[in-house]
Amino acid sequence: MPKSKKRGSNHQRGAGGQHRNVQPFSDEDASIETMSHCSGFSDPASFTEEGPEVDEEATQEDFEYKLKGFIDLTLDKSAKTRQAALEGLKNALTSKILYEFILERRMTLTDSIERCIKKGKSDEQSAAARLACLLCVQLGSGIESEEILKTLGPVLKKIICDGTASIQARQACATCLGVCCFIVTDDITELYSTMECLENIFTKSYQRERDTNGISSTHNTVLHISALLAWTLLLTICPVSEVKKKLEMHLHKLPNLLSCDDVNMRIAAGETLALLFELAREMEADFFYEDMELLTQKLKALATDGNKHRAKVDKRKQRSVFRDVLRAVEERDFPTETVKFGPERMYIDCWVKKQTYDTFKELLGSGMQYHLQSNEFLRNVFELGPPVMLDAATLKTMKISRFERHLYNSAAFKARTKARSKCRDKRTDVGEFF
Repeated sequence: MPKSKKRGSNHQRGAGGQHRNVQPFSDEDASIETMSHCSGFSDPASFTEEGPEVDEEATQEDFEYKLKGFIDLTLDKSAKTRQAALEGLKNALTSKILYEFILERRMTLTDSIERCIKKGKSDEQSAAARLACLLCVQLGSGIESEEILKTLGPVLKKIICDGTASIQARQACATCLGVCCFIVTDDITELYSTMECLENIFTKSYQRERDTNGISSTHNTVLHISALLAWTLLLTICPVSEVKKKLEMHLHKLPNLLSCDDVNMRIAAGETLALLFELAREMEADFFYEDMELLTQKLKALATDGNKHRAKVDKRKQRSVFRDVLRAVEERDFPTETVKFGPERMYIDCWVKKQTYDTFKELLGSGMQYHLQSNEFLRNVFELGPPVMLDAATLKTMKISRFERHLYNSAAFKARTKARSKCRDKRTDVGEFF
């Protein structure tokens, strides 16, 4: 390709166009080049920067050329290079729909991910697990994702249950297993097996919270949180008979986790309880919970928590979540949220939908809005219908220029400053009055 020749000529010339000796391509060089490529995928906006019109076909070819390079580098001897390549692929998959490209290289990518999870260390295993999630998100709930889960499922379960593996890797594998199983919903046996695997992890927190003499391990808590959230996601797609069994098993034990030292565990347990109550009331309108008074007391205490030994940020976050959880448990109410993406709007009006949205938002990050617009699988999950097709002219009229964005942000900043100043003045006046 002409591009390759141009690159070669650049490497062979020094300052002033003089030729110099070329050293062999080392692992360090590979990692540096990979890092430089990865930086191009660090921000989804880098694919849609404003500027002069370019040849889209040539741009796409260059983009795919870089991705092929990343795939090759996942087999590199250097762990740093492999991890950078995995991150580059991950960032690209969150930023664009690459169904055809992935479909042609699915087996190669799956083999690379399996090798990185089996033989890599903590960071590499985590990056590989996240990439596996994104592959399934891109491919959707077809046979291709099913084959990925069949290949990686046993490996992920082995890492999750391996007490000698790093917590970071086990945490990423738990999330990956839950998300991939959620996408591949045809095999009910695999669904139940996965839920049992995740239960074996987070139920250990039940025992620890009951044992007052036990030592609270924050080190393991992050793993238990990931397992609980992945399990909760899978519960939303279970048959009614299975949901009833899980309610009987966990509804009386989950409140124990509300006393956990870790604020994220308390929040995860609270949101799971709200979701369980929502599912229970959908099955039985007159659902009755025996320990309702004790539970609401705990939830009220967390919704108004003012303990001085806890960080202000944690208390603020906890109070906000538990106000909603308390409303869900006591009043069967959910505060509707609106998610805007392009010209469309999506309303999150129940805990099941919120749990699903939060899971994919955590996975896709800033690429979530793009995938809600273009990813058919996600649109099916949230019942958004087929992607809305807009022509270039319409998109251009909807797009705000950088200068307009700057003016808007400046005006908003000034308005916030004035509003805060007025509030401060009121507080001062009240203080002087008293």
